[in-house]
Amino acid sequence: MDIGRLRTLREFADRGSVTAAARALHCTPSAVSQQLRALQTEVGLPLTEPAGRGLRLTDAGRALVARADEVLAALDRAESELDTYRSAPRGRVRVAIFQSAGLMLLPGLLHRVGAYEGLEVDVRDVDMTPPEVPGLLADYDVVVAHRDEHAPEFESGRIEVVPLLREPLDVALPVGHRLARKRRVELAELADERWISVDFGFPVDDVLRSLTVRTGVRPQIVQRINDFRIIERLVAAGHGVALLPRYTVDDRRGSGLVCRPLAGIRAARLVEVVCRAGALGRPAVATVVDELRAEVAALAT
Repeated sequence: MDIGRLRTLREFADRGSVTAAARALHCTPSAVSQQLRALQTEVGLPLTEPAGRGLRLTDAGRALVARADEVLAALDRAESELDTYRSAPRGRVRVAIFQSAGLMLLPGLLHRVGAYEGLEVDVRDVDMTPPEVPGLLADYDVVVAHRDEHAPEFESGRIEVVPLLREPLDVALPVGHRLARKRRVELAELADERWISVDFGFPVDDVLRSLTVRTGVRPQIVQRINDFRIIERLVAAGHGVALLPRYTVDDRRGSGLVCRPLAGIRAARLVEVVCRAGALGRPAVATVVDELRAEVAALAT
């Protein structure tokens, strides 16, 4: 089978439409359609079928996509073996990272990667929900993602997951709050508070909703803001309380807020690296992931 046609099939599977695959491959939709038809002729089986105005994969198409991943990963490994003859990992690694992890990890990561001659990291901050993470691998080599620790794991035979960090979520309170002097706070003590959360589907909101199910305390959410720095300022100004990640929140003296653990409840998000299956066989990708882990280890000391 033609490798170029397999790449076209994978792009179509990743992006969901002929038009989107054409944009990614820098060609016309008709060229993508021709490649898919040629591959179908080559294998002797229908790989796509009509779905509304577009196309979708058949069962045979999905099976071939999984094998295409293996073939293309093998090619990546072959290229990476050639890379081992060079003195250091080389090339560009595309990284997607959610904003608060960028605050926590990105400055140190870029310093670390800067020590490798010929290795470049192209980073984008992406507001991502867990269901969106696998789709990002169409455009990125490494995705730094987060999810509620009680949520299902990322499930796909086409991805690899590397754990980075379990980050507890604490209750952020204004300095003068009635509970600010307590070492730990019961969720029931916050039943009448006004809450500031993130948008629906994002991990911190998932944690807050799971706490509701587990405790029966339903928070009154008055604002939804995805930027933790804005949430910090709103909490400090007395506009509500919030769940915020322990290692990225700025609760230093003078910030106007204090953070307290929840009593008797485990509330945390998991920070993980998600890659396409086989991507860690590339020295450049493996090096970036290793340096992310090293940066997390340094923050924990």
